Order: sequence, then C-alpha cells, then structure tokens
Amino acid sequence: MNDNYGANRNAMKTLNWLLPAACFAVFLTACSKPAPVETTQAPPAPPAPKIYVSDEVGGDLSIIDSASFAVNTIHLGKRARGIHASPDDKTLYVALSGSPIGGPNVDESKLPPADHSADGIAVFDIAQNKVVRTLQAGSDPENFCVSPDGKTIYDSNEDADGVSFLDIAAGGLTKTIKTGDEPEGVSVTPDGKLVYSTNEADGTVSVIDTAAGRVIKTIKVGRRPRNTVFMPDLKHAYVNAENDGSISYLDMVKNVMIKPIMLGKPGEIKPMGMVMSADASKLYVSTGRGKMVFVIDTATNQPVTSFEVGQRPWGVALSPDGKTLYSANGPSNDVSVVDVATGTVSRKVKVGEGPWGVIVLAP
Repeated sequence: MNDNYGANRNAMKTLNWLLPAACFAVFLTACSKPAPVETTQAPPAPPAPKIYVSDEVGGDLSIIDSASFAVNTIHLGKRARGIHASPDDKTLYVALSGSPIGGPNVDESKLPPADHSADGIAVFDIAQNKVVRTLQAGSDPENFCVSPDGKTIYDSNEDADGVSFLDIAAGGLTKTIKTGDEPEGVSVTPDGKLVYSTNEADGTVSVIDTAAGRVIKTIKVGRRPRNTVFMPDLKHAYVNAENDGSISYLDMVKNVMIKPIMLGKPGEIKPMGMVMSADASKLYVSTGRGKMVFVIDTATNQPVTSFEVGQRPWGVALSPDGKTLYSANGPSNDVSVVDVATGTVSRKVKVGEGPWGVIVLAP
C-alpha cells in the first residue's frame, strides 16, 4: 500500500469525524441565539385639544391648536361674543350682533344705528370647519346657554330686556321672557329645569322655569352682574358683580344671596368671566382691567391666590386635564396660556381683533 493511500484514508477518517461535530456545533449555536424580539410602535399621540375664541371686533372665530399654537381664523359675521358648544361637542354656537360697540367713555348717541339683520347665533360645524347656518336669536344677542338635551338655546336680548327661547332644529324663536333690565349672562342648570339670567342694569338675577316659560324668582345681587356658575349639587351658585369687585354667593334652594366674596377694590378689580374646575373645588375669575385671575376655594369661599394674565382678560376656560387656563385679552388681541399650578403665563397667542369668549374642546 502506498503512503498516499494511507494518508488519504486518515484524512477521510478525520473529515468524517469533523463534519458531524461541526454540524452539531452549528446546531448548538443556532439554538443558543435569542429569539427575535417583536417590536411594536407606540400608538400615535391623540390630537391636541382645540381652543376656540370669539373675536368681537373682527367678528371672527380663532381656532388655536393647543400643541403647536397654530391659529386658523374664520369669519363669522358682526360682533362675535358668547360662545358655547352643543352637548356632544360637535357643534359650536356663537352669538353675533349688528349693534355697534359701546362701553365706558363712549357717547352712544353718536354711534351708528344697529344693523339687526346681522343679529343671530352662528352654527359652526366642527368636523366641516365652517358655519352651516345662522339661527334667529332676537335683538342684539350677547350671551346664551344650550339646554342639556341640545334642543334649545336660551339667549339674552339686552336691549329688549328679555331672554329668548330658540328651537335649534327649527332655527327660530319660540318665545321671549321678560327679565330684569339689560340681561347678559344666561346659564341653565344641568337638569335643564331652570335658567338664571343676570341683569346688568338693576343688579338682579332672574330665575326662569323653562317648562312654565316664566320668571319664578328675582334675586338681588351685586352691581352689574355678569354670569352665573352652579355648584354640582345645585344648592349654591356664584354670580360675578363687576362693579362691586366681588362674587355673590347664592342659595339656590331659597333663591337668595348669602354673602359677597370680596376680590378687590371696586373699579380696579372687575370680575368678568368665571370657570369652575372639573372637581368643583376651585372657581377661576377674570377681572377685566384688573389684569388678574383670582382663584376661589369653594370649600371656604375665600380667594386663595391670584395671578396676572394679560390686558383686560374677559372669557376664561380650562384645558380638559385642568392644568392650563386660557384667558381672552381684548385690547391686546391675544390669548394667555397659563400654568395653573404655578400661576405663570407660558405664552401669549395672537388671535383676531377683540377676543371676547373662549372655550376648549378635546377632539
């Protein structure tokens, strides 16, 4: 046997041994590799809430994205003021008026005549991003509320000294109830049974039975009352008295004022807009030329803090999580974004002319 044959035979034996060993090693290596990890993408963040602002001078609706603070402006008509949403948050209603803008230090005898053809409630469809119709609302509608069932709007007609009932589906008035002089703020109780109308000129609140369609009680409150905010138990309510620098605390069972809650010097501190926290523990009050927002503890009915927000803040609203407050500042044409925890303004967003009301809706 030659030497090459022996060498080849030995090489084959070695190869026959090495191949199974190598395969086994590959098998072990494959088995020892960790199983592939499945990665899942985090769901996209939900759309940010939108801030809707009525601009009285420009007659516009300013829509602010609360994440990017981009602003979209849509023209509505003349003198856009009161702004409220339907119960399902799919529709915005905005009060429009053809009456000229008056106010302090304005000689009203020199103002142009009212254009009542411009009076109404604009119906803004949020999904379509446009006004779809305008409801008849009586003369010079300023503020209003929407019934809990979404079928009726109750709006104040200041120059007619009354509150009108609007059938939303039909698009017109069904009746007007005489109230005190110059009604302004109109609020409906969550059960829909009562409407409270603040009457600026005579310092009263008219309590209207919605089923009977009549005033059942008149409550004397502070001077120039603006709005009413209810506690959830419907036993107490708050009314801002602009010319007294105070908030009137009401007993809703007896329909009487219990006491005023003083915020500051009358004439300097002028309570204008109010919004309640979701848990009803705090009431936030804007103060017009006072530039401040006051925070009232509803357990003690005492102001616990205040912070400056901007020029003549009027309408105020809270974000859905209650962490941010927004104020509409008329003379400076902007909206302040306020960190509620620290009471500091994080930014001011430019909007249309004369921002008046503000509301925040989650998409």
